[in-house]
Amino acid sequence: MTMFAVNLILAIVWALATGSLSERNLVFGFAVGMVVLHLIGAAVGDRRYVERLFRIVHLIVIFLRELVSSSVRVAGDVLRPELRMKPAVIMVPLDLTEDAHITLLANLISLTPGTLTIDVADDKSCLYVHAMYGRDPDALVDEIKRTFEERIAKAFA
Repeated sequence: MTMFAVNLILAIVWALATGSLSERNLVFGFAVGMVVLHLIGAAVGDRRYVERLFRIVHLIVIFLRELVSSSVRVAGDVLRPELRMKPAVIMVPLDLTEDAHITLLANLISLTPGTLTIDVADDKSCLYVHAMYGRDPDALVDEIKRTFEERIAKAFA
C-alpha cells in the first residue's frame, strides 16, 4: 500500500473519529496524517513522503501557471491580424529514464497550449516537440527541461 493511500485512510479514520465527514475535516485529517507519517516515516519505510507530496503539488502549480500563461499567449496571437508564431519541430534531450516519467513530461508538454509532443525516440533519449513559437529552439528546450523535466525528476525521485 502506498503512503498516499495510508494518508487517505488516516484522514478517513480522523473524520470518523471526530464524527464529521465534512470536506474541511477530511483535509485537516489529511494534514494530521501527513504529520504522523512524517514523524514515523522511517519506521514505515518512506521518510520522504511529505517532501515528495509537496514537490508533486509544486509541479501541479507550475503546470497550471504555464497553462494559463501559454493560453493567454496563444489566444492573443490568434486574435491579432498578423501572426507572430514561427512553428518548429525541436528535439528535447531527456534525462528522465522511466516510462511513466517520460509519459508525464510528454503529456504536460502536450497539454500546454502552443506545444505538442510528436514522438519519443526509440531509445528514450529525446522527445520531438512541435512548438508554435520555435524562433529560439535552445531557449525552448531549456524552458521545458527547467520547468517540467527537473521538477518531475525531483517529485518522483
